[in-house]
This record gives sequence, C-alpha cells and structure tokens, in this order.
Amino acid sequence: MVDPVPEPVLEVVEVGPRDGLQNESVLLGTDAKVAYIGALVEAGLRRIEATSFVHPGRVPQMADAEAVMARVPRPDGVSYIGLVVNERGLDRALDAGVDEVNVVVVSTETFCRRNQGMSVAESVRSFGVISARAKAAGLRVTATVGASFGCPFEGEVAPETVAGLARQCAESGADEIALADTIGVGVPADVTRLTAAVREVTGLPLRFHFHNTRNTGYANALAAVAAGASALDASAGGIGGCPFAPAATGNIATEDLAYALRRSGVPVDVELDRLLAASALVEAELGAHNPALLGRAGDFPGTLSEERSAG
Repeated sequence: MVDPVPEPVLEVVEVGPRDGLQNESVLLGTDAKVAYIGALVEAGLRRIEATSFVHPGRVPQMADAEAVMARVPRPDGVSYIGLVVNERGLDRALDAGVDEVNVVVVSTETFCRRNQGMSVAESVRSFGVISARAKAAGLRVTATVGASFGCPFEGEVAPETVAGLARQCAESGADEIALADTIGVGVPADVTRLTAAVREVTGLPLRFHFHNTRNTGYANALAAVAAGASALDASAGGIGGCPFAPAATGNIATEDLAYALRRSGVPVDVELDRLLAASALVEAELGAHNPALLGRAGDFPGTLSEERSAG
C-alpha cells in the first residue's frame, strides 16, 4: 500500500511585531517586543516578521530594530523576517542577522512616493538590487506588492498592473510574491481575479496580506486558501495598520484566522491557548483592547461547551 502524500501545511506568517506595532501610538520598549516575539514562538509560529529597517524618523516604532534582533529567541525552525525598503535597510538587516527580507513595491505612483519616496519604476529597480544582494547572502526574499487591491489615493488598481509588478519581481529573483490589501478594500471576488492574473505570469508561491478595515479580511483569507495561497499574513491581536495610508486599520488577527482555518479543515501548526496569551501580553503593553475576537468569545468546541455544561 502506498503511503498517502501529506497535505502541505499552510504557513501563517506572523506580522504583529512589525506591521502590528508600526501603526500603534504607544511605542513599546525593546523588552516588551522581545517578550511578545518569544510568546509567538512559544505558540508555534515559525515565520515571524520581527521588525523593519526603515528610518526611525518615519517609523519611530521600529527604531530599535537591531536591539530586538539581537535578543529574539533562536530555536531551530524559526525564521525571522525584516522589512527593508532600500539598500541601507538591507545593510542593517544583514548585520542584524535576519533570515529573510520582505521588500515592498507599491502598485501606484502616489502611494509609492508617499510610502517610499520613489517612483514605481525606481522601486522595482531597487527591488532587483536588494534581491540580488540578499540572495547572495543566503536570505529568502519576498516581494510584496503593496496596495494590490486598491490605493487610498488613486482608487482601483487593475489586476494587470499587479501582475506586471509580480512578473518583474519574479524575474528579479523573488522567492515568494505577497499580494497586500494594504487598506482593506478587497472582497473574495477580487482575490480570485487577482490570483488568476498573477498566476498567468509566475508560478512562485503566493502569500497574501489582508487588513480587516471593512470586515472582509477573513473571507478574503479563506478565498486565498481556495485559490492556492501558500502563506497568509496575520497579526496576533489584530493590531496594526499602515502609517502612510489613511484609515488603514489592523491586520486580520492570527488567532481568529487560525480558528477559521482549523474549522475549515486547513491544518495550521499553532497552539491557540499560547497564541491568546501572546495577544493578551501585547494588549496589556498597548493599554487598549485588541480588535481580535477569539480571546473574548473563547475557542469552540472546548471553552464554550465546557462553560455551558458547567452552568
């Protein structure tokens, strides 16, 4: 009898320590960030976007990137991602010992200039240089196409535009393409259309980054899984947003996503109890309720059924 081929486990990429914290008004200290990351590792998360190497004047929440990376736990199998936007950021990321880099190429001219201070064409060229250097150093490279589903300044973004950027990044050495709904405007039909357009130009693994600004983030995540996503970004507690995009609220919450995936029959290697503890930790540090809901309602079956039977 032939042994069955195991189903691939969908990767959940934890972005709370970077995308989550970068839009919060409270600046967490290095100790708190390291404790948060350690709790996420304890919960079973293995790809963690730990920080970004950007100018501290633009994103002060990430000013201690090197200090954080110097102290994060380093168990086998954990890969730390650093976001970089230029070669200076890559230099810092390499010196800090990241395992992967995430490089953003924004889909529209207005947002690209506001976010990165360069044109889209310049951003693509910069990606090629960063990618070549990072891969030469043995790092995995993700190209994230920002505002793939819509731009806060220019409105609708054509799937063909996103596909063109994905193709250029694939040709420039990306190992993975991430499609980001930076301002949370997408719906499942958009996910299907965009995936089809990108699949026409590259067979690279597709990662998706959803914000829940208009309460469609989880539906979009499940649509992405159905469309063949290899990885989904999420933020423990549902914290976060983009400092350069008006009204960009938090990422989809890691615990709420993990619950939805598990109930949908999609295996995810995450321990929910420990993940909720990580969310509670960052909630206490920020001093405000997280947007995530699982910690309030409890898991099912389990917590809720036990409470009902006890009552």
